[in-house]
Amino acid sequence: MQRWAYHHPCKRAASSLAVFVLFLTSAQASRAWGRNGQRLVVNKAIDTLPSDIRFFFESSRGVLVQHVTDPLDSIAKSPLERHNHFLFLDRYGRFPFEALPREYKAAVTKFGKAKLDANGLLPWQIGVYSEKLTEAMKAGKWDDARVDAAILANYVAEAHDPFNTTDNFDGHLSGQTGINERFGTTLIDRFSSFFPMRPNDAVFISDPTDYAFEACLSSHSWLETVLLADRRARHGESSFTDEYYDRFYNQAAAILIRQLSDAATDVGSFWLTAWVNAGRPQLPH
Repeated sequence: MQRWAYHHPCKRAASSLAVFVLFLTSAQASRAWGRNGQRLVVNKAIDTLPSDIRFFFESSRGVLVQHVTDPLDSIAKSPLERHNHFLFLDRYGRFPFEALPREYKAAVTKFGKAKLDANGLLPWQIGVYSEKLTEAMKAGKWDDARVDAAILANYVAEAHDPFNTTDNFDGHLSGQTGINERFGTTLIDRFSSFFPMRPNDAVFISDPTDYAFEACLSSHSWLETVLLADRRARHGESSFTDEYYDRFYNQAAAILIRQLSDAATDVGSFWLTAWVNAGRPQLPH
């Protein structure tokens, strides 16, 4: 016999809210490339730089690798940090989401700060840290510059993860819960030693924030392909077995490697851009 229990409406509401907050917290905390992915990108980014600045980043490799995951640690301490790691493009209509102004003040005027915060601030955060790195280099604050470069690298890499650009960030809307972690963390942890990553040479970026929006748009365009690869890999499997991951990798590896390679190219480009915008200061050896 099924038993029904009466719960006070206030208790039911509080319970529902607690479950929702727990879901939101755990889901958003797990979004993004894993730590190995971030370190892979920042290491490869150094190789994209021209020789006149590569020596500085090469000598700073240990600091960069250490601090590139700082924003991931910050998420656990500050719920507000989560908003800097994603942009729910599909909450702004249809591709290419022209309803969303790329200038922050214009976006606030149109949608309000609360909505922007809820839907994510990733490209604007990239713009903020691009400016911070520029100012640190201009002032010759090289210890700050190294940390700012690492944190900027984290956000730039995040813009290349398709699941940071969608309301379906963990597959909960398509019945594929955990897809973001399987794609952006587990595949990297399992197969990164085989990745034929070939990032391009770093280039100057004329508008860092606008460029970050373009990176998010490009990432978003791969969503359906990755979701389809996950469904095909799961076919006939009752759990996420080694065979599932082998299938998923075979079908999604080209996109994964492309996104990580593009992330490395863009990280190097943002570093180069900050140095140029700082006036090409003499870098310490």
